Amino acid sequence: MILVVSYPGDDHTAAVVELLLGDGREVVLLDAGSLGSTSSLELGYDRSGPTAHLVSEAGEFDLSTASSGWWRRLRTIEADPSIVDPAALGFVHSETAEVFDGVVASLDASWINPPAADARAHHKPLQWSVASTVGLGLPRTIVTRSPERARAFVDELGTTGVITKAFLARADAWRETHRLEASDVERLDQVRFAPTILQEYVPGVDLRVTMIDGEAYAAEIDATGTSLPSDMRMVLDEADVQATVLPDGVVAALRHLMAELGLVYGAIDLRRTPDGEYVFFEVNPAGLWLFAEELTGLPITAALADALRRRDRDPSQMRARAPRDMVVA
Repeated sequence: MILVVSYPGDDHTAAVVELLLGDGREVVLLDAGSLGSTSSLELGYDRSGPTAHLVSEAGEFDLSTASSGWWRRLRTIEADPSIVDPAALGFVHSETAEVFDGVVASLDASWINPPAADARAHHKPLQWSVASTVGLGLPRTIVTRSPERARAFVDELGTTGVITKAFLARADAWRETHRLEASDVERLDQVRFAPTILQEYVPGVDLRVTMIDGEAYAAEIDATGTSLPSDMRMVLDEADVQATVLPDGVVAALRHLMAELGLVYGAIDLRRTPDGEYVFFEVNPAGLWLFAEELTGLPITAALADALRRRDRDPSQMRARAPRDMVVA
């Protein structure tokens, strides 16, 4: 069984699962968000050993048979709508999360990515530290709540030579990667409210590198002539996007980075400067790839499906099913 931790409606999940089902693999989609309402994890422990079953409207599934796992993305746990007391809601969420996390940790499955490594690798300070040790170039960066340190950094690099960005891309407080303007400098006192990333602006061409099992699928995104060259995500329709091949030394450093972080999959953002230097920005362990595949033809979805197949230890036990039948739990 291939266990996919995601949720219905995620187009990246659907693209990979469609390929897996097409050759008869058994795929179970575990939506963590449903575990407090429409599905549950039923556990048992006695002298015969532990059992863990996923029970939902689609049926009951023995999670011990999962040999391959894809830790895609989590959805917030939704409690039964009849529970309105905040304390009761908090209790339901914490108890449900404890069971979910414990079951996942107990499964004898080969994960993309291992959940603990995935959670650890999401932290940008760790990424930057590891990147520097494996030989990847980094832009000059400070993280500060000090207006004085912020002003000194901006004064040294010049207002337009500095960008700011958020640690996390929150849906309820989303912020683009933003190149500072004069009006931003006037508001630098506001960094006292939360840790703020200030980073040297690096000119050049963006690279989105999708790493899967050590293979690099690189898309070159030239946003230099667009309306927002500081954040290619916002101007893909204006940018020139094409597949490219990275130098062997860069690929080796990225493989080293992934190994140190314990990741099988990662979407890495680099920038190549006009003088040919490759600068590391970040790696997203759950980053998107479909846009790069659609614009370049890189076979990223197929590569991810193949990686999951390789980890599916007992394909002889695949259930006969209609090609598009997926169990959603």
